[in-house]
Amino acid sequence: MLSRIADSMYWMSRYLERAGETARLMEINLLYLVEAEEDMGEEDKWRPILEITAALPQYVELYGDEAITTQRVLQFVCGGRTNNNSIRTCLRLFRENARVARDRISKEMWEAVNEIWMAYNERLRGSITLEKASALFVDLRNQVARFNGLLAATMMRGEAYAFYQLGGCVERTDMIARILDVKYHIILPDMHLVGSALDYYQWAALLKSLSGFEAFRRTNKSGFEPKAVVDFAIFEHDFPRSLVFSVDRAGAALAIIGLEEKEKTAVAFASLQSLLASSNGEQVFTSGLHEFLEQLLGLLAGFHNALAEEFFQ
Repeated sequence: MLSRIADSMYWMSRYLERAGETARLMEINLLYLVEAEEDMGEEDKWRPILEITAALPQYVELYGDEAITTQRVLQFVCGGRTNNNSIRTCLRLFRENARVARDRISKEMWEAVNEIWMAYNERLRGSITLEKASALFVDLRNQVARFNGLLAATMMRGEAYAFYQLGGCVERTDMIARILDVKYHIILPDMHLVGSALDYYQWAALLKSLSGFEAFRRTNKSGFEPKAVVDFAIFEHDFPRSLVFSVDRAGAALAIIGLEEKEKTAVAFASLQSLLASSNGEQVFTSGLHEFLEQLLGLLAGFHNALAEEFFQ
């Protein structure tokens, strides 16, 4: 396979995953505004979203005064021209990479790519109001799920498919780690609120941001114990959005691609696997979740760089 095709399949998946995950984060945060409206200031509610999506520096550069408001964040995260990770930017780059890899994806997939871009290009460029936002985020998540369903049903299982799966797993691992790091840091210091309504909403919002609220409730009957949430989000092998599950699926994709004479990539991925295999929820919670996630994100970045050097460049 040509390097540019592999690169496009990888990034096509990452940009679509990023757009869908950002839409879910925004959707859950809007819902949280209603459920816990009087317990936090407006800036406290939206700063975590900018931190998770790595958009805070660009936001401050654009607005200068650093005032973080609901309307500004909605506009900036959805369609901000200076935001490299805005939903509209991600969808545009998703389509551009799909165009490069056009001969490797099915006709149904290509049609869906164009439908998604045409449906959301103008919608995300215009003014985003609170009234329109929730429906927009739900619709986009459904379109992302539809596209991935078409991919699963129509695409040949070969190297191109494996690179698409790999990109999605890398993006999901990165996003889940960032969500856990930022949101857990916000929740944990408020120990006096343990058991309160706000405490419930915060933990529920964290799990919903990971698409894991219902799955967690089915497997944990003792309530929202911090250790249980951490263990579930990182080490639950049966939960498709846990860190362990995502890294395992990345390994399956690499097995299809093959790592012969790709020593840097093999070593980088082995380090990522080793960190997760040698840890458990109790250890992570005791030694420091932030430190663990910071180490994991560093190893993930190293793995991505090795991929880029040995496969894409």
